Amino acid sequence: MKRVIALLAFLCAAVLVAPSASAAAVPRDTTVTYAPSTDDIANPERGFYHHTGDCDKNDFSLATLQSYRTNQHISLVMCIFYLSDFKTAPISQAALDQLQQQFDTVRAAGLKTVLRFAYTTSTDGDDAAPEQVLAHLDQLAPYLRANEDVIYLMQAGFIGAWGEWYYSQHFGNEGVISATDWANRKAVVDKILQVLPSTRMVQLRTPAFKRTMYSTDPVPPGQAFKGSARARLGHHNDCFLASPDDYGTYVDAAVEYPYLGADTQYVVMGGETCNPNPPRSDCPTAKDELSRFHWSYLNTDYHSGVLNGWNTGGCLPEITRSLGYRFTLGTGTYPATAKRHGQLPITITVKNDGYASPVNPRKAELVLRDTATSAVYRVPLNTDPRKWQPGTTTTVTGKVKLPASVRAGHYALLLDLPDPELPDRPEYSIRLANQDTWEPATGLNNLHHTITVR
Repeated sequence: MKRVIALLAFLCAAVLVAPSASAAAVPRDTTVTYAPSTDDIANPERGFYHHTGDCDKNDFSLATLQSYRTNQHISLVMCIFYLSDFKTAPISQAALDQLQQQFDTVRAAGLKTVLRFAYTTSTDGDDAAPEQVLAHLDQLAPYLRANEDVIYLMQAGFIGAWGEWYYSQHFGNEGVISATDWANRKAVVDKILQVLPSTRMVQLRTPAFKRTMYSTDPVPPGQAFKGSARARLGHHNDCFLASPDDYGTYVDAAVEYPYLGADTQYVVMGGETCNPNPPRSDCPTAKDELSRFHWSYLNTDYHSGVLNGWNTGGCLPEITRSLGYRFTLGTGTYPATAKRHGQLPITITVKNDGYASPVNPRKAELVLRDTATSAVYRVPLNTDPRKWQPGTTTTVTGKVKLPASVRAGHYALLLDLPDPELPDRPEYSIRLANQDTWEPATGLNNLHHTITVR
């Protein structure tokens, strides 16, 4: 009898501690670790750009632009559009049609443009009067709005030789700038900000220009990307490393370096080199200042002496990869199942290994793709890739509400970082710097996890 009682007690205890069938069937979350890649990537709105001729005279070739992306991983071209024939007259319709044709070719090729307008290439500074510049901007306004999607940014231009604001007959010449000249310069910038879509930034040639006309303080984090003049005005340095002050780019480096480092966390920085100047133009200083000032883009055509020095010095591959943003997935944690009309909890970590963050609006979407039908469902994520700062890891987490149209079945998870102006063009989506994640035909990044919706 004692043995029977003991056996019964053992069985009862076993029943009490054994998990129920339903509890045992609940699968645990899965964490996927993603391998980084060192590939050069033709991501939009970053990297080296080509500048091969005046945009008002030399037609872009579709095949050539496509080869930049395919063979060189370059997604940007410079368009300096000279208005030499219109210094005292309206822009002709033929010139405006030429501008539109250039935008159309850039769009067809899947690239974007760094845009600048100017009146002269001569150091005599034979530009247009302030009132003529403003009138031309009114003419250009509809073209800027219609082609917002392929305008990466616009440089202030217009004033002086090459639109670089130094030699000028109408806005202050060779650095001698009166109060009236400053007012006229600011009127041009204000007008550009008015006619250019508010999603796009404008670059000024030196830090002193922005500090004089707008504010000596960098953009506060709370103002970033909110549309004010300070939040939309970036910088371009077209003589990077060429001399101790980069041929007049800096007036007082002790003040302007800290300012520029802080300001370019949230506004765009780019330009070109123009003169070999070792050791300043060699790899150590180049890498330090490209990173410190958050460079997003750089001319690959000029100056060859500086770029060849980087190649010889061994830093060119690193610079090529690091210009702008470079997003690398770390891990992703996802459930195995989800209920229809329910929520899908996810956690994804992304590191920015680039020098900068994106500066134009960019969506982030979790994509569910039916493994049986290939039907795609998109859910916005509560994050802004413009705030994924360089050198930091961002954790994207949340409970994603499944669309009502999602039916029971199996769904692959993917991540899309599309251009809101070109959502159906996969070449304008951001490719993550990971192995075996990119789908070039769709512009999606495969997260290598499948969920079952019940």
